[in-house]
Amino acid sequence: MPLLATHVGSLPRPQEVVDFLFAREQGEPFDPAAFDACMARAVDRNVQRQKEAGIDIVSDGEASKISYATYVKDRYTGFGGDSPRNAPADLKLFPTFLDRLAKEGGTPKYARPQCVGPVASKGQGELHKDIANLKTAMAAHGVGRGFMNAASPGVISLFLQNAHYATREEYLYALADAMRDEYRTILDAGLDLL
Repeated sequence: MPLLATHVGSLPRPQEVVDFLFAREQGEPFDPAAFDACMARAVDRNVQRQKEAGIDIVSDGEASKISYATYVKDRYTGFGGDSPRNAPADLKLFPTFLDRLAKEGGTPKYARPQCVGPVASKGQGELHKDIANLKTAMAAHGVGRGFMNAASPGVISLFLQNAHYATREEYLYALADAMRDEYRTILDAGLDLL
């Protein structure tokens, strides 16, 4: 039995993708049809490059997601505001460097909201687009197996702090209940889930 190769995580995004993601993130106007076409092209490119690199189980490279954990704020209710950032511990030892890094744009400029209300799905429309883009690209490049990343309740709870539920455990269960449909939709589409 051969050993199959895959990977996990975001793949580098072309500037056009970055521009669309940050326009959406910052509430700036953009053409939704152009956004969708851009994401389809980016996923096609990602799948092509993965195949060329010998990857057996490909992904969409998380092209349409602003972040591997905080994208849920766009697809689920209950999130709002922005959470304070905690600098990495090793950078706290060098405050001058940390300040310079922040001033030079070395820190993300996307919102990291908190959970401020009940978590519930807004529907799976964006996920269905992601799945369609991946499956179309897989078919175009003759790739038989793919996977899609979906944030786990634990990861979400670390990045999107709880300011609503009475306990962390209650928050985790609410996230698990809300994310169940996303996980099921990915699996029902014939993709692996990571």
